[in-house]
Amino acid sequence: MGTRRRYDREFKLEVLRLVEGGKRAAEVARDLGLHVNLIYYWRKQLAEDPEYTFPGQGKLKPPDEQLRRLQRELADVKEERDILKKALAIFSKRPR
Repeated sequence: MGTRRRYDREFKLEVLRLVEGGKRAAEVARDLGLHVNLIYYWRKQLAEDPEYTFPGQGKLKPPDEQLRRLQRELADVKEERDILKKALAIFSKRPR
């Protein structure tokens, strides 16, 4: 089985420009060695979110990245709070 090919944002946008420019998707796919469904999938992605489409390998869209960062920060703050609660419980015990 072959390795999966990866296409950068510029390539995808150029393919979509060709299709929007009047060439048929099947013709562009054949010329570039792509499956025509891939072009339709890229077109759908671009239509759904034109501003943040094709963010890149392993990258999130900026709003999703901010959400992940805030969730991580919240988890850290909760952990710190729990540690402080335990420390307070330990040090507030009266010796007998």
